[in-house]
Amino acid sequence: MRKYAVIGLVAVLTACIGKNSKVQFASNELTVLEQSKTNLDSIKLDVFDFNGLKPLLNKKDDAIYVINFWATWCRPCVKELLYFEKLNREYAGKNVKVILVSLDFPHLYDSKLKPFIKDRKIKSKVVALDDADMNSWIPQVNEAWSGAIPATVIYRNDKRKFFEKSFTYEELENEVALFLK
Repeated sequence: MRKYAVIGLVAVLTACIGKNSKVQFASNELTVLEQSKTNLDSIKLDVFDFNGLKPLLNKKDDAIYVINFWATWCRPCVKELLYFEKLNREYAGKNVKVILVSLDFPHLYDSKLKPFIKDRKIKSKVVALDDADMNSWIPQVNEAWSGAIPATVIYRNDKRKFFEKSFTYEELENEVALFLK
């Protein structure tokens, strides 16, 4: 009987130590999550429905706009983001404006999209499109668009081109160059 009492006492003490360790770990984890959230709060993310996004697709200020529709879960989109970032850096002085329109799900903005922007150090303007009525707004972007991403609109005033494809940097740069002439 004494043998079982000692085993029981050891089990209780071990469990208590384990619980205390776990509480401490959870506390440290919470601190890390709070710091991470604070860092993510500094990421400005404009969220639009399509009516709010529409003005970005129709500016008439002589700038060249490169609007890319993408999502963090889209592998080809993520791959080509480097090219849009490079274009943004190298052509900023030539009145070229890159806008990345995220189609990520709204409930993932804080857990996926903002960390993605932070981790990849994205400097281009990122906006989120939160409009579930895709059948309404996709043809307004371009009648030929099937809705697949990545998709890109390049325009300057009334001249406009639409692409439902992935770009290499050279292809993207060549398309923008046509608008610079």
